[in-house]
Amino acid sequence: MAARNKVLFEDLAGELTTGPSETSDSVSARKRTIGYLQERENHLAQLANGEIIEKTLLWVEPERCRLWTRHNRRYDLLNEQRCADLIQGIKAQGRQEFPAIVRRVQGDPQHDFEVICGARRHWAIDWLRRNNYPQLMFLIEVRALTDEEAFRLSDCENREREDISDFERALDYRQALESYYRSQRDMAERLEVSEAWLSRYLDLAVLPDGIIQAYADITELKANHARELKPLLKDPQIRRRILARADELYARQQQALQAGQGLLTGQQILQLLKSAAKNRATKPKQTPLEYRAATGQKMLTAIRRPRGGLLIEVLPRSGANREEVLNAFGDVLQMLAE
Repeated sequence: MAARNKVLFEDLAGELTTGPSETSDSVSARKRTIGYLQERENHLAQLANGEIIEKTLLWVEPERCRLWTRHNRRYDLLNEQRCADLIQGIKAQGRQEFPAIVRRVQGDPQHDFEVICGARRHWAIDWLRRNNYPQLMFLIEVRALTDEEAFRLSDCENREREDISDFERALDYRQALESYYRSQRDMAERLEVSEAWLSRYLDLAVLPDGIIQAYADITELKANHARELKPLLKDPQIRRRILARADELYARQQQALQAGQGLLTGQQILQLLKSAAKNRATKPKQTPLEYRAATGQKMLTAIRRPRGGLLIEVLPRSGANREEVLNAFGDVLQMLAE
């Protein structure tokens, strides 16, 4: 391509040689033309060599774009508060500055593109258009990507962002592992992360539903919570106690939501779940033995102590005589010997 462009440039330049009757204006025009052709040739050569990558940027209606089904952000969690910084930035600039990355879709009459990276930008533009800024358009960069490439690109863009919850990221990694990679090690190498780091998120994705529901705000559920709960859930008895506590917390959180009260934080929920693992099954409360005098009044009680032995209490003003008390002691000592 570069050779053909060079020949074309030389032919055109030859046709633009200076003639004896050429004016200064025509000379300037000829130089500008030659300069443009030279610049164009250099640009094409750089494209051919890979020194320059051309991007297709388009302004489109946000309604023509749908979110990729494997996008790592839950669109239903986006709201004005979570997108406030982006909304203010677009208002200040009068437009979206950085394009969302999309790919074309086929066979969908309602959509032309699906968003790989840029769910917040899509949500913000859509919200602004419905709130006094109907002129705004959605800026996109169109790319040809496989699903695995789309996953890695989305992960690379959003990995360090705090506005994506650990749980959203965990679900994304779990689905990617099942869809694109032969093993956890293979996936970790492809993402250039450690297996231990990746394992934290994969463990989070498989927490029991009961525990997940205890977090009324899913963004409060962190990867380290799964790391602390995982060893406790291996014991069947402890697991049952933790899940029972999770059900209690879910009901408590729902009541708080309905009453407009404050919710438990993620750390508080974690501590309450862990405390359930420490609780032992309570033993039935022992009923002390009672001995009454001939008067009908209680004169002596005896109860076994948790670590062995008996606790004996002789009560005053029962009206019992010496013989009655000694007989009661005899019965208690006999019980201790058994």
